Order: sequence, then C-alpha cells, then structure tokens
Amino acid sequence: MRRVLFDRFAEAAVVEVLLAILLFAPQPAAGQSAAAKAPAEDNGAWKGDLTGVWQGPYTPDLTRGTQAALTPWGQQQFELFDGKMDPCLPVGVTRQANAPDPIEIVQTPNRVVILYESWHIFRSIPTDGRDHPKNLDPTWFGNSVGKWDGDTLVIDVAGMNDKTRLDTNGHPHSDQLHLTERLRRTGPKTMSYEVTVDDPKAYTAPWKQSRVFQLKPGLELMEYVCLENEKDRAHLVGVK
Repeated sequence: MRRVLFDRFAEAAVVEVLLAILLFAPQPAAGQSAAAKAPAEDNGAWKGDLTGVWQGPYTPDLTRGTQAALTPWGQQQFELFDGKMDPCLPVGVTRQANAPDPIEIVQTPNRVVILYESWHIFRSIPTDGRDHPKNLDPTWFGNSVGKWDGDTLVIDVAGMNDKTRLDTNGHPHSDQLHLTERLRRTGPKTMSYEVTVDDPKAYTAPWKQSRVFQLKPGLELMEYVCLENEKDRAHLVGVK
C-alpha cells in the first residue's frame, strides 16, 4: 500500500513540473511561428544592400599579391618617390580606400554616396545608367559612374589627375589611369571590394587587387580636420 501511494505521489510531482515548464516557457508572439523568430540577417535580406558603416584593412602596398608590373616610366617614378607629399591634399580614390579609417555608404535607387572619414572626402556616384561627361577636366578623384551587375555595384572611374599615388608606398600612376571598382555584399557583415587598375603609361597590363570590408553596426564617422595639430607640412621640402 505504501509503495502504491509513493508511486502516485511521484507521478503527481512530475506532472506539476511539466505544467510549470509549459506555463513559464517563452512563447512566440501572436501569429509568429518559432521558425519566424530566426534573425533577419539569416534570410539573405542583406544581399545587394551596401548601406552602412564599413571598415577595411589598412593597405599601404596596393600591388602586394597582384600581377602589377611597372613600365620603365612607372619604375622611374616609383624610384623618385620620397614620400614628400602635402598630407592635407586629396590622396585619390585608391589611397582613400586603402586607409584604415571607416567609410559610410548611403544607397538610393539612382545614386550611391560614399563618405570617407579620412580627409573628410565624399563621392557621389550616379547609378541611373549615365556615362562619363565628355571632355573631362582631370581632378583628384576623377569622375565616377556606377551600374548594378546583379547584386554587385560596378563603379567606373576616369578623368583623374597625376598628382596622387596609388598607395602609401608610392606606386605611381599617370593621368591615363582608369579604375573599375566592384563592391558586393557577401554576408550579413562582410563586403568584398575589388579594384582593377588600368594605366598603360605606368603598368604593362591591367591588374586587380581585392580585400574584405567589415560592417560596423553602431559606429559613426568622426570629424577629420587635417590641418588641426598637423606637424608634417613644415618639414616637407617644397610644401608651403
């Protein structure tokens, strides 16, 4: 008799524990299944969306790991480079992307804007199918036009002057430089960046370099004032 009573008491205790688990366990919101509670980033909604603040690796040598080969003119220019460039003048498209500071991309249906923290520079890139204007005047960043190739943004850059270098190490370019950038969201927090360098005066053939940018949620671009507390210009020969 005591054995039967004990078994019934144990069964009742187990039932009470199970009821407590069911009553107090987290429940999906009304109309929401458990499967629907998966993070939004897992459903691929990020594909084709470049919006956000991104940070890439510092790339002082753009040619590293590439097939870049200098022409005799390019080799001469590279050997002449002594690093004495005004640090507050624009550095051009490739060096801007090479910097370790974050960038912010703002994407709209007909335009993509890239904001760079370093040097406080921006690029406004139309993606409405237009071509470069004719008779471009050479400028520090040239003229950029974009188009979408599936979920990849392809940016064509032309009309750059020859006053900058491709990287911190001083790899040269001429005013014949033509760049093709390809930006593609490859994951919830990653974006591939590839640049093709085509400059027949400085390099024997076009070459490309690629890297991965990381999404930085919650990060905001900081103010960048080059001349504030700047101490290099006074020591550079020929810079006023």
